[in-house]
Amino acid sequence: MATPIYDRIALIGIGLIGSSLARVIREKGLGNEISIATRSAETLDEARRLGLGDSYSTAAAEAVRDADLVIVSVPVGASESVAKEISGALKSGATVTDVGSTKASVVRQMAPHLPADVHFVPGHPIAGTEQSGPSAGFSTLFEGRWCILTPEPGVEPDAVARLTRFWEACGSTVEQMDKDHHDMVLAIVSHLPHIIAYNIVGTADDLETVTKSEVIKYSASGFRDFTRLAASDPIMWRDVCLHNKDAILEMLARFSEDLSSLQRAIRWGDGDKLFDIFSHTRSIRRSIVEAGQDISAPDFGRIGKKD
Repeated sequence: MATPIYDRIALIGIGLIGSSLARVIREKGLGNEISIATRSAETLDEARRLGLGDSYSTAAAEAVRDADLVIVSVPVGASESVAKEISGALKSGATVTDVGSTKASVVRQMAPHLPADVHFVPGHPIAGTEQSGPSAGFSTLFEGRWCILTPEPGVEPDAVARLTRFWEACGSTVEQMDKDHHDMVLAIVSHLPHIIAYNIVGTADDLETVTKSEVIKYSASGFRDFTRLAASDPIMWRDVCLHNKDAILEMLARFSEDLSSLQRAIRWGDGDKLFDIFSHTRSIRRSIVEAGQDISAPDFGRIGKKD
């Protein structure tokens, strides 16, 4: 078991990410004590039944007292309210971080309310599933995944280095990035795919010429994989869209232009154009597999599985 990187760790929010952190912290001995806070008494009771922490509270300010590391794992739209609540209870020298999928918005919401004697290092572990809640977490969620840190200029380097060691101990590869660049990158690799998935599933549901039973019956032809994305937490993705609006709108505009080009190629029977598009995108898929971000097994490794 590793030497603890922090003594007391406070987890604000105990959904998929928070509960996975609780498990890996305990499993690898990354902290001596875990305090958990969530506003829902029902969710807190579930976390307690699972034994995820050492102390539990519905008040974030109570959970962060004497904490050396505070990890905020809430929908990004709630970041400011959490920062306001915990600001007066934070220990001098503590590190505050988050796991939100947008970074510029989180900095705008949280930084003005945090005391000058704490280290604010925004973060984003690029890991997740379509499941949510304390029971959805698992200790290996972050293994082989990227975690991006977006510290602002002037943040204490030792605090960033310590948080980097923490995420590496969780199994992640850590990279630092400017917050605005992060938001643009994630708009195309994460936010836009989810938006497209929500839209496609909604379109299928609205079609009057195709019954819902047929959509479900023949979903393995490709539709099924869109439904996995579209099953993600609606509160989280509502907030992502509202808090990374500019970058998402820019990517949607570019996507719409490319979609129009593809539409023209289909309309005019331009087989060469279609072949070029499909060949190029196939090479992108190979690059993702080669980078270790997915496996090359047919049907994403589902063959032979009952799920």
